[in-house]
Amino acid sequence: MNILLLGSGGREHAFAYKIAQSDKTSKLYIAPGNAGTSSCGENVSINSNDFIEVKNFSLSNDIDMLVVGPEDPLVNGIADFFAEDKDLKDIMLVGPKKLGATLEGSKDFAKDFLNKHNIPTARHKSISIENIQEGFDFLDDLQAPYVLKADGLAAGKGVLIIDNVDEAKTSLKDMLNGQFGDAGNTVVIEEFLKGIELSVFVVTDGRDYKILGAAKDYKRIGENDTGLNTGGMGAVSPVPFADKDFMDKVEKQVVIPTVKGFEKDGIDYKGFVFIGLMNMNGNPYVIEYNVRMGDPETEVIFPRIKSDVVELFEAISTQNLSNYSIDIDERTVTTVMLVSGGYPEAYQKDKEITGIEDCQDCIVFHAGTKKNESKIETAGGRVIAVSAFGKDIKEALKLSYLNADKINFEGKYLRTDIGLDLL
Repeated sequence: MNILLLGSGGREHAFAYKIAQSDKTSKLYIAPGNAGTSSCGENVSINSNDFIEVKNFSLSNDIDMLVVGPEDPLVNGIADFFAEDKDLKDIMLVGPKKLGATLEGSKDFAKDFLNKHNIPTARHKSISIENIQEGFDFLDDLQAPYVLKADGLAAGKGVLIIDNVDEAKTSLKDMLNGQFGDAGNTVVIEEFLKGIELSVFVVTDGRDYKILGAAKDYKRIGENDTGLNTGGMGAVSPVPFADKDFMDKVEKQVVIPTVKGFEKDGIDYKGFVFIGLMNMNGNPYVIEYNVRMGDPETEVIFPRIKSDVVELFEAISTQNLSNYSIDIDERTVTTVMLVSGGYPEAYQKDKEITGIEDCQDCIVFHAGTKKNESKIETAGGRVIAVSAFGKDIKEALKLSYLNADKINFEGKYLRTDIGLDLL
């Protein structure tokens, strides 16, 4: 079949890498893709948020399946657009409709969903400028540190963790007064959960589900989890503290009530559910939902999927997931992200990348790269993720770092402690 994949990051390269391996794939287009995805299919210059442009390309190229990588098109309603257009409704689409995508598009909506379906999460209160005093009172009732989250999408920057209650109150005012634009018109104040953070990835057709696995990613730019938050500096899957007992609790207390909640609430959900969790003394608490795969977690989750992912996507789209058997590699995969100097603040682009061809026993996933004639150059803050298999974390990390050292570009930076806390 002809498949159109929307997105341009490491997540989409990992998708494309697996889609290209399927016997069911006749032609793969990636919009807009990157230098790495071009080796899996054909990159096309399409804005994934321009639904008319996506429609015209899909019809002109006999697209059978649309796979949506990033959250923006989903939150903006691309699944509804395809379902409601008579010319497009027969195209299989992997991704929830707009109502389901609101789980990521609005933290307030997500918290209401969690409460309604008795899914464990932190104490919280949603605050707008009209009830800001309630926010101040709630902060006084909490213990430090204090968690403030902009309700809407804020490009991963709308979460503040503050140690001082007076600073938290000032930040609440700043957020409600436009610090994060319209995303902060409502702010969710949360109780801080102490534990080990991880993510669990699920696919659902709205009735049934399959758990793809668990991963731990590393958000901070600096060693030992210091410095500014990034989109992710590396990841490990599986993780030792997500043992069978814990994952059984996740399935019973979180995954099953989530999928049943979709049915009860009439939410048409066919796609990925990224569940951000805190493991608190062996018990799972939901921090957040995302409605797509994570990045760089996809670069450790997808390599472990031994099954045909196009068949998986087809089962999701046709609500036939109960008859699909998924095979997950038991080995560990680690990924180490190479980023541009200065990231996550100002950084330079257009730097030539060398050494990729020297890498062995790993998978080099491109995140922020582009082709310039015969050269590959940097085109983003997070540039390349180097993923490797191992019988355990230590063996996988050795290969990830060995190959990361072979890749060079001006200003290259990487964390040297990914996964070490798990050894």
